[in-house]
Formats: sequence, structure tokens, C-alpha cells
Amino acid sequence: MSSDVTHFSILDSVPESKAYDYEMLFEKLKNELSKFGLTANQSKVYLFLEKYGPSTATQVSKTLKVPRTETYHLLTNLQNKGIVSATFQHPIRFSALSIDKAIGVLINAEKERVKNLESQEKNLVKLWAAIPNFKVNQEDIKDGKFQMLQGVNQMTGKINDMISGAKQSIQILASEKDSMKFYHAGFLERINDTNTEAQIISSTSKKTSYIFEGRLKDKVKRLPLKVKEDLCFIIKDDDELLLFMKNPSESPQNIIAMWTDSFSMVYTLKLLFTYIWSNSRYL
Repeated sequence: MSSDVTHFSILDSVPESKAYDYEMLFEKLKNELSKFGLTANQSKVYLFLEKYGPSTATQVSKTLKVPRTETYHLLTNLQNKGIVSATFQHPIRFSALSIDKAIGVLINAEKERVKNLESQEKNLVKLWAAIPNFKVNQEDIKDGKFQMLQGVNQMTGKINDMISGAKQSIQILASEKDSMKFYHAGFLERINDTNTEAQIISSTSKKTSYIFEGRLKDKVKRLPLKVKEDLCFIIKDDDELLLFMKNPSESPQNIIAMWTDSFSMVYTLKLLFTYIWSNSRYL
């Protein structure tokens, strides 16, 4: 598979002063579409067809600098999702649904998927209950557990669980970019609405400090410059940790994080957080 291309080469014909702004808008749209299940290259092909009109696979391949074989795969996947259609003429030309209709199609598909899962829930529980319990050791695991999470949906659920389950404290260390993501996902608002003690270390600049509202204003310190921004984790009370495995090239759907309730892991990151907190200044 080819690496992701960051801009449309067709923008080369646009004045430089405008091209950069358009590229940024395309990037933002591409990131937003990833939340609807599209890969970076699927989003790129869809946006090209939607904005520039019906095109052949060759035109798409050449303009976006994506290998022709991969282009056909991308177009097929987009057709299967119902947001791109093809003509019977030769050569075949592909066109995209308008973005509002495409988003509607993707949302309805996801609703149907969830509806199907919900309809299977009772049956699965019933089948499972019919199988006897074969556990020999009924004691709870005390050495700590861990769970690998992938994608925005899994992490959103886990973070919400940690916030709602917190009885004493929530501690967050995050870059400015990650802090903005937490803000747009509603996590900071939820923390602000709880009675738990919050401590946040972020590289947030004055420009984005508005994301910390209400009682959070006095709970945020600026991440020291000597600390790399690749680090991002959340600690709930003294018993849960969510550590993000940062990879700049990953799309939001492929982000990976590790959740654990291991005492040693939580304690280690707690010590790190406390050290950085004591060497940081309030915003």
C-alpha cells in the first residue's frame, strides 16, 4: 500500500496563498471522515471525486499519486460503502455522493450494524448461560490486568468509564494536540462536572487555553519544554492507567492505547506524573 499523500496535486494550480489553506481544510475533512470508518486514502479519493466531479480511475490515480491497483481497491471499497457510484460508459467514470448524503449513508450503515449487534445480545447471553462453568480457580486475579485498545470508539468508551468511575482523582498528561482532542470529545467537560480532584499537565498554548474552563482553570500546568510531547496518559485514582502508544503516522481508527490496573504500572506513571507536576508551572 502506498504511503498517504498529504495534499492534492491539483492544488498546484491554485495560488500559493490559498493552496495551503485548502490543504489544511482537506486534512481536517480527512481526519473527520476517519471517524465514520474511512481510511485516510479512502477519504482522499472520496473528497477528490466529490469536489472535482466524475473521474476515471486513471485520473484519480495520477492526480492523487496513488498506484492504479490500489486506486481500484479504494474505489471498490467506497462503492461497497454506498458513497461512490460508477457509470456504464467506457472508460468507467466514478462519482461521489454529496458529502451530506454520504455522511447520512455511513451513519445509517453504522446504526444498522449496532442494531444487529443489539438483536444478537440476548441470544448470545442465553447460549453462554447454557454452557457450564469450568473454572477451577475462582479467586480473582490480583496481579493486575491489561487490555490493548484500538481506535477512537474503544478509547472513548474506556475514558468515559474511567471518568465516571473516579472517586478521588483524575490525572492527565497530554500534548496540546491531545488536549484539544479530549476537549472536542467532551472529556474535559465531563471531568469539570465531576467532584473528583483533577490535575492536568499539557503543552497547551495561550491560544488554546480556553479549553480548560470552570474549575479546571486552576488545575492545569504547562508541560516543561524538556519533556517530549509523545507522552500521553490518564490515571484514575490510584488504580487504573490508560497509556497511549503514540505513532504520528497512524489514523484515528488505528490509534492504540493500553489500559491496566496493575499496581506497579499505575504507581510508576503516578511517580512520573508527580515529578513533572512538581517541576511545572500553572498556565
